[in-house]
Order: sequence, then structure tokens, then C-alpha cells
Amino acid sequence: MNYTVIWLRPAEQRLADIWLNAPDRDAVTRAAHAIDQRLRRDPENEGESRPGGRRVLFSDPLGVFFRVFPDDRVVHVLLVWRY
Repeated sequence: MNYTVIWLRPAEQRLADIWLNAPDRDAVTRAAHAIDQRLRRDPENEGESRPGGRRVLFSDPLGVFFRVFPDDRVVHVLLVWRY
């Protein structure tokens, strides 16, 4: 069963800013799509755990912090950055 992935407003706005300023917008689009797909399938086993119930995941050129709510089958993307 899939999870619903929700990019919280600050993460969504930061992703838009990254995309607008990216030298390769297609790479940012592909990375965001890959992150969505990975988090929809099995978010509890994606990335690495961090304090406070957060996890971190990388898909070149993006990194994200996210939190999984397994009882609701929801993932919140909290923060995104370009590395």
C-alpha cells in the first residue's frame, strides 16, 4: 500500500526556488520525482534516520528531511536543499 507524500509549504517553496535558479532544471525535476516515488513506496526504509523522528534522503542534486506517519500512511517532506 502506498503512502501519500505531502511537501509542506516551506519545502515546496524552497523546491520552487531551487528549480527557478537551477542550471539544470530537468535534473531538479527528475530528483523531486524520484524522491516522491521512493517515499510513496517504502519511506520507513528510505534514507537514514535522524533525531526527532526525522529521516534524510538524497537524490542528486537534492536532499530532503522528511517524517513518516505510518498509522496514517503519510509522509511529510519538511525541508529540501540543493547540494
